[in-house]
Amino acid sequence: MSASTFDPYAAVVATSPRQFLYALNPLAKVAAVAPAMLVLIFVRDLATPAAFLVLALLTIVIGARLTVRTVALLFGAMPIGILAIGIGFSLWVDPALVGDTPATLQIGEWTLREGALAIGFATALRLGAIVALALIGGLTTTGPDLVRSTVQQLRVPYRIGYTALAAFRFVPRFGHELAVIRAAHRVRGHHGGSGPFARIARGWGYIVPLLAGAIRHAERVALAMDSRAFGAHPTRTERHLVPFRVRDTVFIVCCLAASASIFAFFFPWQLP
Repeated sequence: MSASTFDPYAAVVATSPRQFLYALNPLAKVAAVAPAMLVLIFVRDLATPAAFLVLALLTIVIGARLTVRTVALLFGAMPIGILAIGIGFSLWVDPALVGDTPATLQIGEWTLREGALAIGFATALRLGAIVALALIGGLTTTGPDLVRSTVQQLRVPYRIGYTALAAFRFVPRFGHELAVIRAAHRVRGHHGGSGPFARIARGWGYIVPLLAGAIRHAERVALAMDSRAFGAHPTRTERHLVPFRVRDTVFIVCCLAASASIFAFFFPWQLP
């Protein structure tokens, strides 16, 4: 197979055309939502972040693979979190700022006013919209592809990018090492009883073997990088390509146009 027709990135693209988010460059998904996320920090109304929240959820539902965990996160944990944050911030609002708004709830001398609820839920919706926009790329992008795209498109030095990639891959390795250590302790009968104090004691017992495994893994990674002359030359040949295609430009333009339309329609900075 010739180098001109071989595209390693095509092997990891989603097979279903409907799940288009997986086929996009990771940088395109960042550039498409980053301006809206920054501007959302400065809005104070309810409608604008709610519109972005709905838009982000629709984009994920249409373009991503929905699993039970994803559905629980988007339609279970996120609404509950927004509700909890909204109520919490409503209770912290200075009553002097909303003293001229109608009372919603009154318990003795304490009064929860409509203005406090508006401020609290505006903050909660703003945070929820920012998180939902971030999940467009977060749920459909792998860490290695993000690092490769920064090296290939942003020209980040590969010494920095692939060092970060190696560190990123330490996380699942630590999880595997911890599972092995726990299994070994159970085989040897080191249960330590039950209850919170026993769990803390078992946790302390995992630290030393986990550190030893991490040091061994770091040594193997360092030897593997040295054997491949990592850092000896200013550039390296890329094995996995993460190209920036026309579809990525179209996605960025569509997202920026949608964001501008929402801000122009609601215009959250208009004077009362």
